[in-house]
Amino acid sequence: MNGERTAARRLLIVLMNTDPRNPEELAAPFYYAAVAAAMDYEVDLLCTATAGKLMFKGVAEAIRIKASEDKTVLDWIREAHDQGVRLWACPANLELFDKDDIDLIAECSGMMGAAAMIQTVMEGEARVLTF
Repeated sequence: MNGERTAARRLLIVLMNTDPRNPEELAAPFYYAAVAAAMDYEVDLLCTATAGKLMFKGVAEAIRIKASEDKTVLDWIREAHDQGVRLWACPANLELFDKDDIDLIAECSGMMGAAAMIQTVMEGEARVLTF
């Protein structure tokens, strides 16, 4: 490669410091994901830790970014999903919050555990954004 950088085609966005109790934090990750997907990048978005609650039915649809607007966090998630973003839940979150696969929103593609995430970061050609 002679020291040349190659352009990554895959973006992994990890929500682990974003707290559903702070609505103003919640639109940006899904907006960035939707924009990247619209730019034809392959985008995966993992919700883990407290942010993992956003993948549970009833959570994102109950949160509005701005109290004066009807748009919910689930609307932001759907926009990202409609652009082709793959949304992942953390299996440890299901155990932590006593949830099961049936508790996940329809837009969630399934589970991405720690090993899969680390392998993507260390062995793949993905760039990573964290929120």
